[in-house]
Amino acid sequence: MTHTAAQGSPLAPEWLAVPDDLNALHEPMWAGDAARNADGELAIGGIPVSELQRQYGTPLFVMSENDFRARARAFSDAFNNAFADICGGVDVYYAGKSFLCTAVVRWVEEEGLRLDTASGGELAVAYRAGIPGADVALHGNNKSDGEIHRALDMGLGRIVVDSLDELVRVGAIAQGRGEQAKVMLRLTPGVHAHTHEFIATAHEDQKFGLSMAADTTDEAGISAAEEAVAAASADPGIELLGLHCHIGSQIFEPDGFALAAEKLLRFLAAMQEKYSIILPELDLGGGYGIAYTPVDTPRPAAEIANAMAAVVRSTCAELGIDAPRISIEPGRAIVGSTTFTLYEVGTLKTVRVDAPGTSGDGDAGNNVTYPRRYVSVDGGMSDNARPVLYDADYSAVLASRTSSAAPQLSRVVGKHCESGDIVVRDVYLPEDVAAGDLLAVPGTGAYCWALSSNYNYLARPGVVAVRDGSSRLIVRGETEEDLLNRDMGA
Repeated sequence: MTHTAAQGSPLAPEWLAVPDDLNALHEPMWAGDAARNADGELAIGGIPVSELQRQYGTPLFVMSENDFRARARAFSDAFNNAFADICGGVDVYYAGKSFLCTAVVRWVEEEGLRLDTASGGELAVAYRAGIPGADVALHGNNKSDGEIHRALDMGLGRIVVDSLDELVRVGAIAQGRGEQAKVMLRLTPGVHAHTHEFIATAHEDQKFGLSMAADTTDEAGISAAEEAVAAASADPGIELLGLHCHIGSQIFEPDGFALAAEKLLRFLAAMQEKYSIILPELDLGGGYGIAYTPVDTPRPAAEIANAMAAVVRSTCAELGIDAPRISIEPGRAIVGSTTFTLYEVGTLKTVRVDAPGTSGDGDAGNNVTYPRRYVSVDGGMSDNARPVLYDADYSAVLASRTSSAAPQLSRVVGKHCESGDIVVRDVYLPEDVAAGDLLAVPGTGAYCWALSSNYNYLARPGVVAVRDGSSRLIVRGETEEDLLNRDMGA
């Protein structure tokens, strides 16, 4: 028995419904200036995707500069308003690891945000863009001596230290230079975020941070976090600013953020009481989720801010302490939905897959055959590694035109020599999608270009910024000559 495309398919995951309108754009997944034009073609900032393909080729990351700026301002305004009466506002650090280039650094600075980096390379981008070092933070669980020196050369506003070993190294390097390093201590509050194991970062059994759990094997019985506070306060090479935590990424529920804030505030108060050490700053990290599929429900920045402010306000009042200056680190929540990846369709094939029979399809327990179509595009896991790394779900739309054809369950795949090279695992696309059509995959602003590779010697795509009807490359796409330039020959 076969199954028609218009009925939907039991091969699809439970959350994936057949869209009422295959041509509609689910707004939370897209930049605010993405829309279909009068010809039915997807346009961004008024520029149709066919024009972007003609000018820059595909695959192509297409970013809305206006949307990026608007989301940055939304976080800044929401958190400053929510925390105004608590600590005078919030310092918002854009998490550059999500996507970084010199243009983005300048937008961040112009919108009044600061910048969070995670390597010497990201520091180099920040330096080239000209952002003041005082507005830059450096993360990393294994910073090299060179990276620490670079951070001090640039006069960074904070170095986030992950371990006791690193604390000693940072202090020694700074003291050897006759300086003090401005340090935040990253703690692991033991909060289990509801996200993928590989992007949950506040539980004990992982590489980041200083444990807040008491060490029962040590006679003193104090935690690594407490030991670090005492050591940093006594180190002449360290200026201890405060505490930092980050519970994970792509998190929708506010409970984890609230619990982490409460735990760190109680720890801060305990350090003040036990050692008379006042820690003036507290960074609550980022990890706020975005919509990759129609069922994702991201929280507005104001809702997140108000929930976190309520916890900080009440906890500080209970403990009888002054609230520290709060900072946060949104990355994906600012850049993720600003960008879509534009692909050209190549080969297509339909396979028949057996699934258990259901009511109306045959007797229960009897297999029924359903079609699944494979739609190949001219990119793949080299420009979006997240599906294979994290089982990440994405969506896609036919971008170069509208269609009144019936929906067919499709799997958008790349051109790499890997069966796991899947861009969108399950999506309903029109039956008449054909070679030469353009597909757009929304929500690719974060961790797609940043994780891109040259697997199978594919050149990495460029990134185009669109604003008010004009476009420009902010990251040039690679060429074959770029790939061959590093090959030193026999």
